[in-house]
Amino acid sequence: MFTHKLKLTRAAVRALFASALIAGCAGVLLAGPALAEEGKNNVSAKMAKPLKAAQDDLTAKRYSDAILKLKESQASPGKSPYDQHVINEMLKVAYVRTGNYADAAKVMEAEIDDGFVPQSELQGLIRGLAQVNYQIKNYDKAIEFGNRAIKGGFADEELRTLVGQAYYLKGDWKGTLHFEEGQVDNVIKEGRTPKGEALQLILSACAKLNDQPCETRALERVVTYYPKPDYWYQLLFTLRQQTSGNDANTLQTYRLMSEVDVLKNPDDYTEMAQLALEAGSPGEAQRILEKGIAKGVFADQRAKQKNERLLESAKKAAATDRASLPRIAKEADAAATGAKNVGLGLAYFGYGEYDKAVEEISKGLTKGGLRSEGEARLLLGISQLKAGHKEDAAKTFHAVKGDPSLERLANLWTLHAKQA
Repeated sequence: MFTHKLKLTRAAVRALFASALIAGCAGVLLAGPALAEEGKNNVSAKMAKPLKAAQDDLTAKRYSDAILKLKESQASPGKSPYDQHVINEMLKVAYVRTGNYADAAKVMEAEIDDGFVPQSELQGLIRGLAQVNYQIKNYDKAIEFGNRAIKGGFADEELRTLVGQAYYLKGDWKGTLHFEEGQVDNVIKEGRTPKGEALQLILSACAKLNDQPCETRALERVVTYYPKPDYWYQLLFTLRQQTSGNDANTLQTYRLMSEVDVLKNPDDYTEMAQLALEAGSPGEAQRILEKGIAKGVFADQRAKQKNERLLESAKKAAATDRASLPRIAKEADAAATGAKNVGLGLAYFGYGEYDKAVEEISKGLTKGGLRSEGEARLLLGISQLKAGHKEDAAKTFHAVKGDPSLERLANLWTLHAKQA
């Protein structure tokens, strides 16, 4: 899922790192070390000649020769701390120019605390260290310097992405989760939209940890900001598996899958229709089968014939059911509990008469005595939403309590309502 993005990041790192380091070393190449007098920030008289020779090699692009001279100078006794700083600066340029990032990282790290790097350049050096260590797959160091830049307040978005990917690539799934969730939470608090890459890293880390609740939460967050059909399908497919064995909740899951148009499997259309028939919603069964046939999901001839027969049964049941609605309405109004009102509302829901469904389910909830109040409230919220009453639907979805699966479905319907 993430390979392509990581390759892009590595290419960007190479470009950013090389340009940053060459720019940072420009002073050494152009101005050269101050050789005239000794002092804290001047090359010692003893090292002036060999360092000038190394600098000439750098200018002439004889990088291998420059490296040899600089290593000889580095081994020379009696050199000053500033001499070593200049040697590191020159080595950094030579190593970068020859693509030796591993040794470049070593001399860069030596520079950080040598006391000679101007404060204005120190931040760039730390960012560069995070980038180069990522490039050479030293992810622990990439994380160390990346986090140092983040804590110091001078990390850009690309560097934050790099740190999260470093955690992921080193196989630290818990570290990935902790880092990326913290970053995403901060972005959301600031009123911004988190990057899809960050949300996907969280999702993948959850999967690597084999943590199903974590994966579900991550998917819900992905769908919140990037409501693509593939993400909705992945989320609702997981939920459908979790509701297996509870027909009422499975039917409710199918309703949302159909609403966001991620009902794909022919067997799902068949099962949804059968569950709707068993629940007392033949109109809904008819509509879902007609939708499946229109979309051409029943490619297999036997499956197509089977579902066409099921459709005919649904149509007959719907015709009989419709004819009985006036009688059922009277019985429902006379009943002491609200079960028949909710059942009548379900029937109206199946026929797409959502305002009538809202009226009857509301009556049923007011009377009480229901087998599942959460199920009734969820159906009420869906009916209100389908009738165009978004604000009422949001309140109703918020009031769905008791069954964790129904609560999650209510939250997802709320999310869908905002995106619709």
